[in-house]
Amino acid sequence: MKTARQNLKVQKYIAALSISLFLVKMAAWYITGSVAILTDALESTVNVAAGLIGLFSLYVSAKPKDIDHPYGHGKIEFISAAIEGTLIMVAGGMIMFEAYRHLQSPGEIKKLDYGIYLVAFTAVLNFLAGTYCIRAGKKGNSLALVASGKHLVSDTYTTLGIIAGLILLYVTGWKWIDSAVALLFALIIIITGYKIIRSSVAGIMDEVDEDLLRRMVESLNKHRHTNWIDLHNLRIIKYGSTLHLDCHLTVPWYFNVHEAHAEIDALSEMVRRDYGESVELFVHSDGCLDFSCPICPKQDCPKRKHAFVRTINWTMENISGNQKHNVNS
Repeated sequence: MKTARQNLKVQKYIAALSISLFLVKMAAWYITGSVAILTDALESTVNVAAGLIGLFSLYVSAKPKDIDHPYGHGKIEFISAAIEGTLIMVAGGMIMFEAYRHLQSPGEIKKLDYGIYLVAFTAVLNFLAGTYCIRAGKKGNSLALVASGKHLVSDTYTTLGIIAGLILLYVTGWKWIDSAVALLFALIIIITGYKIIRSSVAGIMDEVDEDLLRRMVESLNKHRHTNWIDLHNLRIIKYGSTLHLDCHLTVPWYFNVHEAHAEIDALSEMVRRDYGESVELFVHSDGCLDFSCPICPKQDCPKRKHAFVRTINWTMENISGNQKHNVNS
């Protein structure tokens, strides 16, 4: 809950900043009449909408679990990211249309230097806010914050490209550059929107987060205990800022319930140490079988029937399978 509240607080600042920067860009467009600056301003309308949608989704996501939502409300973040990506693509299409119209009939551009200064100011703030937002989103496992941050950073790169085009226009006086720059960055905006939609659909469909699983496997191999003979059927699902992890842990068969539970507690502590408190861990304990002896490094085992051969190195592939490992795995 603490992480969810922190994510919500960050998103409030992002929403307020998006509104402020949108007003600055609209003022720059009003002063200059540049369609390239209008491109930047139109994308900022998406920033505003996305910021407010993200704020709402994080508000819902921060609600505690209830009888109707036993896993919490975190899935709404995937929906908000999908809406944000869609809005970005729609804005890109609108920008393309407006840029093409101005390419056919270029309008008068005034006070371009003032417009460049104002847009450059928004670019700096966007980059700083976006970088912070991505960092906070990754720390809090929030797709909505990461999506907002990536949007702000991509908006910064778009703005820098537009500034470069405006400087070239200012130097040469070629009016067609204004529309050409808008067309180019409209395409970049559409691609960004598609990537955000793709990541949100992956979350809704519970697609494997390979980067997260890889880091989890590396951590388990590094900190594995002697009594963790085997680990398999590992699955990770994201619900907003919460990670739900379940797996099967093989421990010595002669352990009593308390001893087996102590190993599960040690595994839980290791995971939470690396991934924070917003982790729900469900572990099924299995007793080892005769074929487990060759992969069990426990030296003081009083029930050993076969000599130790080698330790199985857990990988993304073998740790996700539903079969217990043996020396031939």
